[in-house]
Amino acid sequence: MATSISYTNDGHYRVSFDDDDIRTTLTYYGDTVDAWLDEIYRIHRRRLHRLVVGLDVEWRPSYGYGYTAPPVALLQICVGRRCLVFQILHADYIPDSLFDFLADERFTFVGVGIDDDVQKLRAGYGLEVECTEDLRSLAADELGNPALRSAGLEALVWEVMGVQMSKPHHVRVSAWDSRVLSYNQLMYACVDAFASFEVGRSLYDGDY
Repeated sequence: MATSISYTNDGHYRVSFDDDDIRTTLTYYGDTVDAWLDEIYRIHRRRLHRLVVGLDVEWRPSYGYGYTAPPVALLQICVGRRCLVFQILHADYIPDSLFDFLADERFTFVGVGIDDDVQKLRAGYGLEVECTEDLRSLAADELGNPALRSAGLEALVWEVMGVQMSKPHHVRVSAWDSRVLSYNQLMYACVDAFASFEVGRSLYDGDY
């Protein structure tokens, strides 16, 4: 499945994946994170008690860091067709609203290997993600297919959405700690979070 990206005149990006256009916000400013979260609360105010949130992180490959785990460089959050790509490594500050959002027990944060991502966020930034669901276990249980417990996101997207997803290796191992991301990096980061959200929403049978 081909993806595309374009810059919009309101300062955001539009990432296309399958038949969906995802309004994507890229930032390292805490104030922008505040504004994005305010918008999510407003748009989804009637379903906050059962909100599904796609979550993913990226970090620079570990070579060069010796035995020290590399820090999370990007935090990606997706709800509906809105995605936040927060360059947390370069952030001017991490807003309290992000701490509160991630710790909200009403929300279910979904992703592949999400517990590892959450541990990295806790260790690096003191962020606590209260309620998580690994999409592999969720899909295996909901679809009655135990083999999905070892599946990657690409396989889950195909199994649940019927969409062929591409995760280029050269982008996956790229310099995520760069202050300026390429369009390919931004597309990759956005689509990962959006696909996680869509798989989770579908399995939870949510209406977004």
